[in-house]
Amino acid sequence: MNISGIVVKTAPEHLEQVIERLKTSGLCEVHFRDDKGKIVITLQGKDTNEEIRKLREIMELPDVLCADLAYSYSEDETALSLDKLNLNRDAVPNALKTLSSDL
Repeated sequence: MNISGIVVKTAPEHLEQVIERLKTSGLCEVHFRDDKGKIVITLQGKDTNEEIRKLREIMELPDVLCADLAYSYSEDETALSLDKLNLNRDAVPNALKTLSSDL
C-alpha cells in the first residue's frame, strides 16, 4: 500500500467548492486547510501508478491550481529496502545491549 500527502492549492474564493469536490471525489481524504487556499489531503493506492492516476484526476478538478506531493510512503518499497540492507528488524544494536547491562 502507498500513502502520499499532497498540498492542493486553489484561489481563496474557491476554497469551499474545491474542498467539497475533493471530499466527494472518492480520491482522497481532506485533513487541513488555510484561508489562503491551501488544502492538505492524503491519497492511498495499491501502488504508485494508482496514486499518480488519482493525483492527475485531482489536478483536473475545477478551480484546482496545482497539487504538490509533500511526502510519499510505500510499504512494499520500504520492506524491499530493509531486505536489501539485510537488517534484522528485531535486532538490538550491540551498543544498546552493553548500555542495558551497565544499568
